[in-house]
Amino acid sequence: MTEDAVPITAFEALGGEPRVRELVDRFYDLMDLEPAYTRLRAVHGDSLDSARDKLFWFLCGWLGGPNHYIERFGHPRLRARHLPFRIGIAERDEWLACMAQAMRECQVSEALQARLAEAFAGTADWMRNVGA
Repeated sequence: MTEDAVPITAFEALGGEPRVRELVDRFYDLMDLEPAYTRLRAVHGDSLDSARDKLFWFLCGWLGGPNHYIERFGHPRLRARHLPFRIGIAERDEWLACMAQAMRECQVSEALQARLAEAFAGTADWMRNVGA
């Protein structure tokens, strides 16, 4: 197997921690600024600071990099941690659209966008806790 054939993690393909931080920051900036994401923004309370850090820490590990989230909080238990929040189809779709826009604006390669969009879609759908 040549070096070119060695699979790399999504974390490495994205560009490591600086690029994960850039993506997360753009995601939350868009959520705060774009009217299309008002329902999603309303779920997050007054400040997005804690959510920014938690998503950054989580994504680093989820993408195949350092397990910052697990080191701080233990197993992510994503669904359980999100049960207090109403997450329906509209919230799921806004989250996915916001992340897709953030990936485009951060110039994530099209191949990696497709790879991540598929993974995000499965996870986001699993997080739903109301039918609509």
